[in-house]
Amino acid sequence: MSLDVFVSFDGQCRDAVAFYGTVFDTTPTALMTYADNPEADAVAPEDRDRILYAGLPVGGHVLMFSDCPYDPTGTQYVPGNNIALTFGSTDPEEIEQAYRRLSDGGQVLMPLGRTFFSEQYGMVRDRFGIIWQLSCSAE
Repeated sequence: MSLDVFVSFDGQCRDAVAFYGTVFDTTPTALMTYADNPEADAVAPEDRDRILYAGLPVGGHVLMFSDCPYDPTGTQYVPGNNIALTFGSTDPEEIEQAYRRLSDGGQVLMPLGRTFFSEQYGMVRDRFGIIWQLSCSAE
């Protein structure tokens, strides 16, 4: 079981990861663009060079980062509201239970389902406005 922090940006992720790497004297363990996604055929051209995932080890934890997909309306990314807590487990029942409980009175942002990076993945904004990413992966 793990609880980590996920921070989103609007095209500045690569610069932010480089900055935080300098601050904490560390280097990314992973850096994947949207074009690197195994399902990249569905990626919009303006998203191809944006960061889909970056992991940066800090203080015994991995800070996770990404760029939001390009949004010409500017409504998807809101500075200050761009941090999510990420709950990870190898137990699918634990993920399902947390997902159901967090969804109660909240808003489902992404239904729980299989992705290329997780056996089960979903995203919820709970009743208090906190965004949660839930991910079940094999050990």
